[in-house]
Amino acid sequence: MRLSKISATLTTAFPFWLILGCVWAWLQPDTWTWFSPWIAPALGVIMLGMGLTLRFSDFASVLKEPKRIALGVFAQFGIMPLVGWGLAKIFGLETGLALGLILVACCPGGTVSNVICHLAKANVPLSVLLTMTSTMTAVVVTPLLTSWLAGAWMPVDAWALFKSMVIVVLLPLIVGISVNTLLGKMKDARKLREGIDAIGPLVSALVVVAIVGCIVAGKRDEIASAAVPLFVSVILLHGFGFFLGYFFAKLTGCKESLRRTISIEVGMQNSGLAAALATKHFPSIALAPVPAAISAVFHSLIGSALAAWWRRKGTVD
Repeated sequence: MRLSKISATLTTAFPFWLILGCVWAWLQPDTWTWFSPWIAPALGVIMLGMGLTLRFSDFASVLKEPKRIALGVFAQFGIMPLVGWGLAKIFGLETGLALGLILVACCPGGTVSNVICHLAKANVPLSVLLTMTSTMTAVVVTPLLTSWLAGAWMPVDAWALFKSMVIVVLLPLIVGISVNTLLGKMKDARKLREGIDAIGPLVSALVVVAIVGCIVAGKRDEIASAAVPLFVSVILLHGFGFFLGYFFAKLTGCKESLRRTISIEVGMQNSGLAAALATKHFPSIALAPVPAAISAVFHSLIGSALAAWWRRKGTVD
């Protein structure tokens, strides 16, 4: 119980660790760039960690709430990709920034969204199910949407993206779910499962910090040269994501807790996944991974601010 509380407290401070990591990476890039070859494996660790918090029986829970899940997933992949594409067009972003922004927008919800939902007094179990479902859906949808929307700037190999999604997302997720399901059937594995549940979110948060810090360190000059369009487009992407997610949920008759949940799930993307895909598939385009790194910072800050505001308002349903 004590370990769980310590881990939860440290995970709640994720935006602080993220900003601290970025500042450190900016000032001392050599202490972070070594992590570059490990970005894709690190993402696999995050997905494995997500899987270790789930069981195959959780998929039955999805079937019990099909309307809510469908609304959340539709909002995730219907709002953000179009907003990302629209901002890239409106601002006339160069190829690297446009590609990176659209890739971020086409990714599923991030695992930290579950923590933000807890702070916002939203529907945490539904947030977990939405993150899980959007992540599984993204294996197919993210490559297709990225290829379609980013194709105006450069050719995108959807098949290559799909194979990467299978390797770094689907397989670790299935392994994690399988292990957790097996542990659930073992009488002596209760403490082990509790330990995994306690430290899993913290490990995922720290790995995201490592990925973002590595990109900031390696792309410092590119970030500085593209500061204004980069920061403005990323802030607007997530700002619109949170707002339109909430508005969409309200428009479809959802109660307040569900509005908050969908808003957070839509506004917070899996920036680590976007960074890993950009780094692997577009190595010759220096700016491609940069929006993902900046995205991780801003969606965490916006989400945390919204959570604090909603928490003060309290739960209304």
